[in-house]
Amino acid sequence: MHDVPDHAQPPHVPSGADDAVRPGPPRRAVEAVLFDFHGTLAQVEEPREWVLQAAAACGVTLERMRATALADRLLTAGRAGGPMPARVPPRLAELWADRDLYPYAHRGAYTGLAETVDAGIEGFAEALYERLLVPEGWVPYPGVEATLGALHKAGVKVAVVSNIGFDLRPLFAAWGLDGLIDAYALSYEVGRCKPDPGIFLRACGMLGVDPERTLMVGDTPADAGAVNAGCSVLVLPCADPGRENGLGAVLDLALRD
Repeated sequence: MHDVPDHAQPPHVPSGADDAVRPGPPRRAVEAVLFDFHGTLAQVEEPREWVLQAAAACGVTLERMRATALADRLLTAGRAGGPMPARVPPRLAELWADRDLYPYAHRGAYTGLAETVDAGIEGFAEALYERLLVPEGWVPYPGVEATLGALHKAGVKVAVVSNIGFDLRPLFAAWGLDGLIDAYALSYEVGRCKPDPGIFLRACGMLGVDPERTLMVGDTPADAGAVNAGCSVLVLPCADPGRENGLGAVLDLALRD
């Protein structure tokens, strides 16, 4: 958690007993929370299941051992929501650079990476990408609904801030969480990617709140870039699908008296 003061203050050197009991400036109340999506609110499905479901969509039933081997190769090549690619082929370099700014680049980059793995299945790369776009391809972290619900009940505004090349709104609607989200600042719509302060400022503007009264919650250094926009930041550990990731700490910070 990194607190950003209202104004820069010079270092204070105590000069007497009065200084020892003099209270510091009060912390501003949190009026809004910005959440990263992948790795904070939800995680992509387990790799083998991802491969099995994509193959099934192509009319192919894979043995689990083959699916595991394919998943390992695809993770090395680069998976959206997974590890960064070991190598980006030169022909995909431009798409890769723009993947979070344009939907065509996002799809083209990740289907192109998947196509570097010869699975022998017609349409497989596209089917793998399509799993990103459906709610079944993601696993919300435990406590997401309870956390968002508590913030909503307390009148704390919520936005999702994500570096992404597709619309997340249908996922939240399918999970029944869309009524708990007040705004979406998605990089491909905003034209800025984290850690650029502009995307955090845009989210605050959408909510009508001061950045100094806003908490950004994420799991990467890019999310911590919100400090440069004047927000406070909570960085959570990235956890496997379905595992606790400490999301409850948000309520301790945002709703404390």
